[in-house]
Order: sequence, then C-alpha cells, then structure tokens
Amino acid sequence: MTSTSPLSSPLLSSPLSRRGLLGAVGAAGAAGLLGAGPAAAAAATASGGRGSAALVIHNARVFTGTAGGGGPVEAVAVGRDGKILATGSGSALRRHIGRDTEVVDAHGNTVMSGIHDGHVHPLGAGDRSLRPSLEGAETTLPELRELLAGFLADTGGAGAEPDAWLVVEDWNPVGLLPTGSVPHHSMLDALATRRPVALVGGDGHNLWVNRRALEIAGITAATPDPVGGRIVKGPDGQPSGVLKDDAQDLVKRHIPEPSRAELVAACAKVLELAAASGVTTMMDALVGRHELELYQALSAAGKLPQRIVPAIRLDAEQTKDPAGALAYARGLRKEFEGVGGLRFGMVKVFLDGVIEYPAQTAALLKPYLDGNGKPTGNRGELYTSAADYGRLTAAFNKAGWQMHAHGLGDRAVRTALDGYAYARRVTGQRDARNAVAHLQIVDPADLRRFAQLGVAACMQLQWAAEDTWTMEALLPYIGPERHRWMYPARSLERVGARLTGGSDWPVDALQVWNQLRTAIDRQGAYGTGELHRELEGLSRTSVLRMHTSGTAWQLRQEGLTGTVEPDKAADLVVLDRDVTRCPVADISGTGVRMTLVGGRVVHDADSAAGRAAAGRAARAGSGPRPATYAAVHGGRHHACGH
Repeated sequence: MTSTSPLSSPLLSSPLSRRGLLGAVGAAGAAGLLGAGPAAAAAATASGGRGSAALVIHNARVFTGTAGGGGPVEAVAVGRDGKILATGSGSALRRHIGRDTEVVDAHGNTVMSGIHDGHVHPLGAGDRSLRPSLEGAETTLPELRELLAGFLADTGGAGAEPDAWLVVEDWNPVGLLPTGSVPHHSMLDALATRRPVALVGGDGHNLWVNRRALEIAGITAATPDPVGGRIVKGPDGQPSGVLKDDAQDLVKRHIPEPSRAELVAACAKVLELAAASGVTTMMDALVGRHELELYQALSAAGKLPQRIVPAIRLDAEQTKDPAGALAYARGLRKEFEGVGGLRFGMVKVFLDGVIEYPAQTAALLKPYLDGNGKPTGNRGELYTSAADYGRLTAAFNKAGWQMHAHGLGDRAVRTALDGYAYARRVTGQRDARNAVAHLQIVDPADLRRFAQLGVAACMQLQWAAEDTWTMEALLPYIGPERHRWMYPARSLERVGARLTGGSDWPVDALQVWNQLRTAIDRQGAYGTGELHRELEGLSRTSVLRMHTSGTAWQLRQEGLTGTVEPDKAADLVVLDRDVTRCPVADISGTGVRMTLVGGRVVHDADSAAGRAAAGRAARAGSGPRPATYAAVHGGRHHACGH
C-alpha cells in the first residue's frame, strides 16, 4: 500500500490488503464475526450501511490509555471521517458494520494509540542512509583503514580521485582500539587516496577528517574556535582533524549535498520504516529551512505518513537575541505552515553536549572525576546561560511557542529549569509546556521543579541500561552518588512530572518496542545488567502512556491523539502480541501489523510495501548490536543531529 499524507484525506486508503489481516465482509457476515444475531445482521443490511464504520477492529485487547474505569475494551470502530467512532465489546460495535466496512481480527493482541516520538530526527536518518556506515564499530586502526579502503572503492574508486568526498556515517568517537587511542588526521592521511575524507560521529557531536579536508576548509593553527564548537588541536597547536559541535560546520559546508530527489526518496523510505514501527507522530528536534523544504517535497509527493511537529533549531548566537530569533522562527512558519502534515510552534536549543569519557562536554554542577575518584577542573560546557535562556523562553512563550532544550548534564537541566521559571514569572503563563530532553543526570533538588513549572521530561529510556557506556565510560568519572540519578524516570513520575518519550533516531537505532521494554526493566535486549531498576524502573502502564498520551500532551495534541476513545483521531496500531500482558522481555520483539493515522492505513504488514518495511523494522529491532549500540552510547543522545 502506498503511504500518503495522513492529513490529505481522512478516509481509509483503498484497496486494502485481503491477505489475512483485513477483509471486507457483508453486514451479515461481519455481524456474525462480532457475535451479533440474525436480527441485528438483517437490520444492518436493511440500513444499507448508513452510518456504518469504515473499519472495525475486533477480538483485541485495547489499551485505551484513559484513566477511567469500566470493563475491558475489545473492539474499535473507525468512522469515515478518520476519527474513532466507538469503542467497546465486539457485540456492542456490531451496529457499526456496513456492507463495505473493513473488519480486522486482532487475534487477541493489543490495539493502542500509535507511538508519539517526542524527540527524533527522521530526515537525518534518510540523509545518513545515502552514505556508507561504520555502524559504530569498535576497530583497531588497521581494521578501520581496511573498512575505509573498501568504502573508497565502493564510492567511485580511482574515478573519484582526487576531489570526490568520502563521507562515512556512524563513526564511534570512542571506538578506536586499543581503548584510549586518540584520532588524528595522520591516521586517515595514510589511506591510499587524495580524496577528502570525513568520518561523521554517530553522536553527531564529533567529526574526524583527513588533512585534505582540513586544507579545503582552510583550517589551520590560527583558526579560532567558533561559538558553540571546538577545533581539537595537538600539543603542537596544529589541528588534529577532530572537530566538535558547531566546529563541524567549518568542514561540512564544503561537502556536496545529495540531490533533492535522492534525499526525498531516502526520507520516504525511512518514514515508511517509522510507520512500520508503529510511530504516528514525530517531533523533529532539529529543523531549519533545508528540512522544511524536504518535508514540503515529501508532503507534495504523498509520502509523509506521520504527523510532524518541527522544532526549529536556534544556534548559540540566536539565543542572545530573542526578538531576532522569534522573527526567524515566525518567518519559517509563515513560509511553510501550509505544508500538509506539519504543525508549527516549537523551537530547539542545545544547552550542553556529551557526558561519556573522553568527550565530557555535558554540563555538570560538580566537576568530572579523573577516573580515580579525584575531581578535575572540568564541569563540561554550557552553551547558553540561564539568563539568556530565560529571556529567550519568555519571548517565545509569550508568542505562543514552546521551548525544547537539549539538557543532558545536571547543570544544563538546572539552567533550562531556571530559564523556564524566569519566563513563567515574566509572562504569567502556567501551561507553556516547555520541555527538557535526555535528562541523563538530574540533581534530586530539581526533580519537583518539573511538576511545579509544568515542564515535560522527555526521556530516551532505551539508554537506561547497564553497559560499557553507562558503566566503564561513565561511573568512574561521575561517581556512584550522581550515577544513581541517571535517567530518574520513576523519581520524576513520583513527584508529578509529565513523562514523555523519544527515540533520538538516528542518533540511536529506531527500536521502538525495545525502548519501551527498557523503560520497564532498565536492561532491555542489549544491556548487561539493570540500571537502577528498583529505583527508577517504570510500570508497564506508565511506559505505554508516556509514549502515547504523555508525548501527545508535550506536543499540545492530546485533544486529537494519544488515547483510544470516541472522537479522537484514529491514529492506531495493531500489534502482533498483547504488550499489556506478555512477559516484559517479549515486548522488545513486538511487530506492528497495521498503523493508521487519521483513519488512513499508512502501514499494512500484509501488503508488498508493508512486508518490505516490516522486514526493515525487524532488522532494526534485532541488531546488529552491540556495534550500533556502542555507537549510540559513545555519544548517542548528546548529538541530536547537532
């Protein structure tokens, strides 16, 4: 089935697959499936389907996500306007069956709201898919050179010499073996090529290039660090070839972009993957004109299956000029607000960077340790002050916009909260719904402030597991007292904070259901142990709500989506198991049989396109890891495409 924009038409796509999952039946047959008697079937037939549903899903265990009581819900009727017409028992919903109603047998598995991804970079995933990937591999230098030599051959070989860039994605900034090896351009210069070479960190915060790339960019010992970035230099004062954060742009501006057609095709493919994973709404957490033009093209081509909330990215300089920043955001909204599937009103600011050793640029209240328990002089990097962030927030909140801050270390989290508190005092607004994303370390003194200020705690809990990156690369450098407050989900929930969820894809792989599972058991499919599960693990119900109605609240669309109840948009998923009752470990392997957005089927696992997308989703959900997992933990969420 061809994916189309969910907002272009509220009706179900047609024709639907007839292969097992779906089937159009006559009124009498459908009524029989749902346990109706002959009289009801005759009445439905006599009505000619007048007022009948476009789709009825039955024999389901429906997770409504609502707080109300009542008996189990086992069926959902979707109206022809793309909204949920009714929920209840199969027998109660028989009255909504007409001659052309599609009927889905869920086989006792879960039907629920689609997943709302509150922090993701889907177009970045499309862009990355066009280039070779190291998949976060940990390698020795000879192994790395062998891989890169293969990429050079695959991307044109001798015919690409000397000027075609080799750009490789998903380099692991801490993956050069033996552990502690420091990247330098001389290691890449030894490759048998004159081409400029750039290795893009899977964390998004690091770029490693050869001397040719440095020369093209004009980077020398005299080049100053840009605001929000750093040119790493050796003891001799010469650039090492590693560029951090905004310094990456010094090189990236010289790398040719793929064609618009190539990007649109690649992005359409990854959006199909998201639909096959059950994602129905996404907040793109890093958007500028380039991304908005891509969304415009995707929407025009009918290849935008999700609802998209673009968060317009503001750089460090813009945060010092609230009026200018607001004018910039308003200008983009005015230009692109007519694009179907987009809803504006969010901006994004980076407050800090990376916490794991050796980068350690996440902003901490107390210094990093040296690995032996002694404090260093490093508290990380804070890109924007609380005063500047507060003034910026006040300007945007007053104009009706929401703020979304990348806050990873406890000092960055406090800076965001201080800024939000200032804006609340100045504007008097009590429902701004600003957010802080990632929250790897939160000082316990700041937990209650999330509820007091109405701030969304947007967490990526697939990272909340014991592994190399939360233990060896972090515990010795922050100590056990702070380590205990890693991803404090239950502590935040206990004091009344609103929990919301996001994947940070492609900084991390899109593994939606393992993400949910890890939020519960704090180990997931790839952890070596449970990361403070007894203190911070969430209940199954909390996790399901966090990734549906919780994130819908964050995005100001809880009146439209996030729960399964009449008059809400039919943004639904039909799963291949009952995630409300299956063993927690089995949640990781969940497959999505069908995804609907606004009543439109955007993924049908029994269609040809759906089978292909489901296959990609299954491969993404099962690895290969730990290579990819190591990459994302080497700097994963710190990047956010930065």
